[in-house]
Amino acid sequence: MSEQTITVNLREIRAESGLSLSKAAALTGVSKAMLGQIERGESSPTIATLWKIAKGFHLPLTALIGEPIRESSSADGIFETVQFPGSISVKIVFPYDADLRAETFHVSLQAGQSHQSQPHDHGVTEEVFVLTGEMEVLRDGDWVSLSAGQGLRFAADQPHGYRSARTGAAFLNMHHYRHAVLARQNL
Repeated sequence: MSEQTITVNLREIRAESGLSLSKAAALTGVSKAMLGQIERGESSPTIATLWKIAKGFHLPLTALIGEPIRESSSADGIFETVQFPGSISVKIVFPYDADLRAETFHVSLQAGQSHQSQPHDHGVTEEVFVLTGEMEVLRDGDWVSLSAGQGLRFAADQPHGYRSARTGAAFLNMHHYRHAVLARQNL
């Protein structure tokens, strides 16, 4: 995934929805200027900004960042890792599946790194399964410690976050949508 992928995806999503930049800004809570800069490739959005856009359009995150580098022989693509400046590293493991209403990411935190996330759409549940290292997950206002082989499920329509200890951590992050989210072609 490249910044160009986000640029193209956002432009297509907005065009398919028939919304002006002003209406898209009102829907997402992201300024008209910032949306325009992202669509023109003049700005690199943060993961927080992308989540606001996804939430406003009622789309999964993979609708904005997803693009297989090459297709494998199966139905699953192979995806690049996205390193958000000063933030987490995210790789799509499984893009949004409308039948399962879920998507899965491989997320990496560097030693001492933290990431705070605003609430996702109503009814979104997250699961975190730690692959390596140690980390903490902010759930219901409390930090819960996890190490490799441990997992946690929580309501992601509340503020939440992740932080690593001195070792850094890698984890699978599954998003489950209670309500079906719009497929791009259905906008």
